[in-house]
Amino acid sequence: MPHWVHVLPQFLLACLILAALPGPATALFLQRSVRDGRTAGLAAVLGNEIGVLGWTLAGGAGLSVLLVANRVMNAAVHVVGAVVLIWLGVQSWRSARKDDEFGSTMTKMLPSGRTPRAAFRASLLSIAANPKAAVFGLTILPQFLPSSGPVLPTVAILALIQLVVDTVWCVGVVLAADRAGAWLRRTGVRQRLERALGAILVALGLGLAVDAR
Repeated sequence: MPHWVHVLPQFLLACLILAALPGPATALFLQRSVRDGRTAGLAAVLGNEIGVLGWTLAGGAGLSVLLVANRVMNAAVHVVGAVVLIWLGVQSWRSARKDDEFGSTMTKMLPSGRTPRAAFRASLLSIAANPKAAVFGLTILPQFLPSSGPVLPTVAILALIQLVVDTVWCVGVVLAADRAGAWLRRTGVRQRLERALGAILVALGLGLAVDAR
């Protein structure tokens, strides 16, 4: 029986947790969907999934081995990721007091056009610097790879499985945001969501900082 079949239950659980954990990508999907419509939200999902696949393949291709071998580089990745997440979390909490669109903190440094193409570009840039995606691809995925024998087939299958799980979840977020757009635009709702997202990002950043020790 192939190795990936043995690890499939645990891997699916890890993929679900990664997909459901709120972060910059979730804020981007919500912001683009509420502001620019469902098509822009789905375009953002497409850009995100290309990046997710890239991080997963990079981890399986051996970049994770390099980071494990180089403790300084590994710690640096965690520290940079922690700083980014904590900064985004603090900015999100602060923006809850302002009359901004939801997720504006996450997206104000990204392409600001309101077309699906702009949403796609913004999502690609966001996922390229997303610590959550990087940590999964570089540190979690390798734990599910065989310790001997050919690794590439298992990497390809697990990457495809993660892509499907993440895409289904993200498309669900966009469709839900499209239906609840008017509700999400309410000031009180937006402020509570911004604060909740900020608290989650800070907690994730602190967790990454602890892992860097």
